[in-house]
Amino acid sequence: MSEHLFEDTLIVTRLDPDGKKFDKVSRVEAHSEQLDTFMQLDVATDVYPVRAGEKFNMVLAPTQNLDGTPDTGYYTQTGRKTLADNYEYVMQGKLYKISEDTSSQNAKVEIYASFGGLLMLLRGDPSTAASFELDQRLFLLMRKV
Repeated sequence: MSEHLFEDTLIVTRLDPDGKKFDKVSRVEAHSEQLDTFMQLDVATDVYPVRAGEKFNMVLAPTQNLDGTPDTGYYTQTGRKTLADNYEYVMQGKLYKISEDTSSQNAKVEIYASFGGLLMLLRGDPSTAASFELDQRLFLLMRKV
């Protein structure tokens, strides 16, 4: 089974908090149910429509291979099963920044990733970031619950 760096069910709290910037993309704000994590994510809503109040399961994984072997970076038409077969929306990107805010009693870590220009911010407990590495390749997988 593939190792997941992050997995939780999130609830969409609002869309486009700073106003609609692009026709086919919305910035989604969501909170996780179990890990007390906040997320902002740009979603191509012409492909995967999202509405406030919806719940979705989200996974961040370093590979799509079900056995956890590293991804080669090349698409093959072998027809083999991957992690993506279990999800409705998949993006591949790179983690470009990890920062920690220790100014308050409740220390938080922020993880930033770019998926071809669609950005993600994940803010939560520092233990959330234990498996993440700078410049790491990530697969973001979502399905509505």
